[in-house]
Formats: sequence, C-alpha cells, structure tokens
Amino acid sequence: MSATSIAKIAVPALILLAAGGCSHTGEIDASGGGAGITAVRSACPHVGVPAATGDVTLFDPADSREAQAIDVVANITNVKSTCDDAGEQVLTNMTFDVFARRRDAGPARDVTLPYFIAVVRGGSSVTAKRVSHVTVHFDAGQIRGSAIGQASTSVSHAAATVPAEVRERLSRKRKAGEADAATDPLADPSVRSAVASATFEALVGFQLTEDQLKYNATR
Repeated sequence: MSATSIAKIAVPALILLAAGGCSHTGEIDASGGGAGITAVRSACPHVGVPAATGDVTLFDPADSREAQAIDVVANITNVKSTCDDAGEQVLTNMTFDVFARRRDAGPARDVTLPYFIAVVRGGSSVTAKRVSHVTVHFDAGQIRGSAIGQASTSVSHAAATVPAEVRERLSRKRKAGEADAATDPLADPSVRSAVASATFEALVGFQLTEDQLKYNATR
C-alpha cells in the first residue's frame, strides 16, 4: 500500500483533542482568575491502526475471492507503546499481537506477513514509512497461530511542540464578560493549523496490495 493510500485512510488527528497529545488529563479550573479546562499535552504521537489495514486475508488460489478459497486470515490487535520525549527526538516503541487462523489443520507452517509503520503529521501528511515482516507459526494439526510484531518511530521534538504564542492563546485564562470569553481559540484557523501541525500519529497496519485493501474496504 502506498503512502498516499495510508494518508487517505488514516484516522485524522482529532484537532479538538490535539491540545492533549497522546497522554492527556483534564481538570476544571475553578480558580478566581477564570474558568475552563486545563489540558496537559505530550509531544508523544497518537498510536493506532488505520482503518481497513488491521486485518489481511490470503486466498488459495490467490485470484479467487470465494469463501471456500480463504487460506489464512490474520489481524493486528493489542497495540501498545512506550514513548520517550525527554530528548531532541521523540522516540516511540510499539508492540502488537498478530493472531491468525488457517483453513486447514495440516502440517506445521510459517506464514510471513508484511506490515508498515508510518508517521502521519496533522492527520493527513505521511512524513515517514517503513515496511517490516512478522512470521506467524502454525503447529502441526493446529489452525490458530500468533506472533508479536514490533515497530518504532522518531519525531523531532521541536516539530511536535506547539509554538509558545499558540500555547499562550490556548491556556490563557479568560474572565466572564471579556470580549473573547466565549470564543474557542481553536476556532481561529491559524491556531487550529498550528496545533494540527504539531500533532503526530504513529500508525501500524498490514502492508496490503491494492486488491487486499479493496477487499477489506468492501466486504
């Protein structure tokens, strides 16, 4: 699957939540200086699986799409990540499970599946992509197999940081009665754009052919 395809199907970053980053907490600020919700933002990317890339179906014969021709079905689940944003580069390490089921409980068999790790900026721009492989092992006489996949990403801390002037606008306390008290700063296109530009996603999924992607999207 091309980088353009990933960009089209990647789940967009939620701009309204972008001030919160990949780990965020919110609390009501009821101090005398004003009222609102305070969000703690991290430079760590959001982690997930793009739509239609979390499972893959292999057919035998390969050009058939009949149910009885399904050879192996595999899916990605249990995506977990750790993030280190203390340095100049924000480093994210991901692990995930691949669970698979084959049609025939025959001899022991290994099935190698390609997967990608992509970094998406602002919900649509793919800034990096790598393809790796994970091998699922089926024991003799068993129709189920599993494997653990790994991936990592690196993003510039500076790029993942909202500019100071934008942070000030987002966090400034506003008192009731002020002209902009009821105005959401994110309603300003320049603020919304700055937050989106500093928001990254680390996305993992199966590296699908165009036919496999079409099958997932239309079944």
